[in-house]
Amino acid sequence: MNPITPVLLCGGVGSRLWPVSRQGRPKQYLNLIGQQSMLQQTLTRLEGIEQTDPIIVCNDEHRFLVAEQLRQLGIEKATIILEPEGKNTAPAIALAAHAVSSADALLLVLPADHYIGRPDDLRDAVKTAVEVASDQKLVTFGLIPSKPETGYGYIKRGAAIRDQAAILDKFVEKPDVETAKAYVASG
Repeated sequence: MNPITPVLLCGGVGSRLWPVSRQGRPKQYLNLIGQQSMLQQTLTRLEGIEQTDPIIVCNDEHRFLVAEQLRQLGIEKATIILEPEGKNTAPAIALAAHAVSSADALLLVLPADHYIGRPDDLRDAVKTAVEVASDQKLVTFGLIPSKPETGYGYIKRGAAIRDQAAILDKFVEKPDVETAKAYVASG
């Protein structure tokens, strides 16, 4: 298996969790579930996967929070990319891609503010994704929704290509509630 380069996106402010999550200390730097921050949990859940040193993309004002949390994990060789201002996901990924030393690098882009209740399942999915990405494919991850949500995008699976991997047939970003209900009902 080719090693991955973890890219953690830490630019959000977690405004939906206000007042717990604030501009100066967003949710990804907080210990909301367990003894580690969400950033630290994101890094430690990748243990057992062959990887290079991580790349962390964060807001300039959070650089010391990131450095301290990496130090607490014993991570000494991370690349920290500072955004002068947040410009959403695509520019952050572009900065990380520009920072890697190899055109053949496999980037695993992860938001640093997600709770993953079954990290073994994520690691298995990443291993499958590495196999698929090694064939020059772009890979995205999805979950089967349990209820309609308008704040997330929906993926329609196409033809299976291996194990749990399939061609992406369609992606719909943040549908209205009726469309989301129809997607959930359709499976």
